[in-house]
Amino acid sequence: MPIKKAKRMKKLQACTFACGMPESPRMKRMGTETAFDMLVKARNLEAQGKNIIHLEIGEPDFDTPQNIKDACKKALDEGYTHYGPAQGLPELRKVIAEKAGEFRKMTFKPEQVVVTPGGKPIMSYAIMALVDDGDEVIYVNPGYPIYESMIDFMGGKSVPLPLLEENDFMPDLKYLKKVLNKKTRMLIINTPHNPCGVVFSESYLKEMAKMLEPYPNLWVLSDEIYSRVTYGAKFETIAKFPGMQERTIILDGYSKIFAMTGWRAGYGIMHPELAQAISRVATNMNSCTTTFVQRACIEALVGPQDAPENMVKEFHKRRDVIVDGLNSIKGFSCKLPQGAFYIIVNIKKTGYDCRELADKILHEAGVACLSGTCFGSYGKGYLRFSYANSIPNIKEAINRIKRYIEK
Repeated sequence: MPIKKAKRMKKLQACTFACGMPESPRMKRMGTETAFDMLVKARNLEAQGKNIIHLEIGEPDFDTPQNIKDACKKALDEGYTHYGPAQGLPELRKVIAEKAGEFRKMTFKPEQVVVTPGGKPIMSYAIMALVDDGDEVIYVNPGYPIYESMIDFMGGKSVPLPLLEENDFMPDLKYLKKVLNKKTRMLIINTPHNPCGVVFSESYLKEMAKMLEPYPNLWVLSDEIYSRVTYGAKFETIAKFPGMQERTIILDGYSKIFAMTGWRAGYGIMHPELAQAISRVATNMNSCTTTFVQRACIEALVGPQDAPENMVKEFHKRRDVIVDGLNSIKGFSCKLPQGAFYIIVNIKKTGYDCRELADKILHEAGVACLSGTCFGSYGKGYLRFSYANSIPNIKEAINRIKRYIEK
């Protein structure tokens, strides 16, 4: 057999499905969101009769507000059951531009908005549209796992920007300056941050924006999905600083603040020319976002805001309970999150590997949480808990973990 053919056969054999059919080698580069893997484990234990307290999944435990559901039902009755524009319904994009602008004290136009089925397509489509093979993408680590997964999948070079506890989980700007270079195509940041709960300050973002000035071909993907979930800290966007709006992609949506995770509704705000490119990607990938869902999203933004505001107040109470509780466990220590609804806990003094401890807490204590390494290599030595659960359940989870650790 010729040498080239033999090498190709070996490569195909290394990338095959169980059925024997070849798999694209790029699939080996794709990661996953392991919160769902832990959820499956927890559900399997529940099916066997074990009581599990869920502190693993990033999903509000509140119901979608009734006015939003009613708007969806009305849209169905009015016939919003057909294709819509790939970029999103014009009336929704207009409302997004107005409300997002009011919130950030900026001016946006509808042509800058792209509506997608959830927030993930914005990050995926942006990387697809902007990152070529070998381009470097700097991303926060620990961070949302899909950042690294999509960078690698699209052939980019993922460059982690460490969030270290000694820096209060804020990216070290001196380190960022070292890794920035002419090959850097994108910087991905997330504020408020999952899993660390930090909120980037105005002065911090201003300094970061200044640092990016020498790199005119660099885009910033600013994941702002938790922008309205803060506890005393003021949300700021890097897009507000001189020269940044033109090259910042703002990612936001409805899943977290309106408890609409299953509705799959998100959006991006970006330069109009990039919006057209992203819309072309959307045409190829998903055609459009569900039209009756988009009509409900209008109501989410223009309707009463009592429900989301009350939800954030409740998260604030839960944050205080879970921080006090986790810090009372031997070998556990954590800082006070400023936003989102997660807490990252240092468990290095327990002597356990974080993956091992997450598994033991699930099986032995009946509490589902995530290993810090689910969010990247710099999550080693940590566990992440979501406090999207009731205060009684959070207290019971703390007691279960404490009994297991101290037995």
